[in-house]
Amino acid sequence: MIRLLISLLVLSTTSHALADTVVPTRTIRANAIITDVDVGTRAGQVANGFDRVTDVIGQEARTTLYAGRPILIDDIGPPALVARNQIVSIRFEASGLIITTEGRSLERGGVGDRVRIMNLTSRATLFGQVQPDGSVKVKQ
Repeated sequence: MIRLLISLLVLSTTSHALADTVVPTRTIRANAIITDVDVGTRAGQVANGFDRVTDVIGQEARTTLYAGRPILIDDIGPPALVARNQIVSIRFEASGLIITTEGRSLERGGVGDRVRIMNLTSRATLFGQVQPDGSVKVKQ
C-alpha cells in the first residue's frame, strides 16, 4: 500500500514535457527569407505549428510574422523563384509532344506553387506549376 502511494506521488509530481514551438525573435516582413537569427523556440505546442527551427530556416514568410507568435504551416513556404511580371519559360508536355514558349508570370511563386501566366504570343492566361529551374510547366 505504501509503495502504491509513493508511486502515485512520484507520478503526480513528475512534470510533463511539452514540445517546443518555433516563434520569431523579431518581426519578419512578408517575402523575407527566414534565417537562424530570426527564430527561436518557446515551450508549448500549437496545432499546425513547427517544433523544429531547422524546418523554418531558409523558408520565405508568406505573411508578416510577429515576434513571439507561433509560426504556422501556412505562414511560410519555399522561396519564390518566379516574381510577378517576370518573363518565364512555359513548357507543355503531352503524349511525347513538347511545346516551349515564353510567358509573363502574373504572380509570385516558389517551387511547386501553381501560378497564373500569360502566353506572350497568344495573350492567353494559363495556370502552371513552378519548376526547380524557374520555368513553369503547364498540364492538360
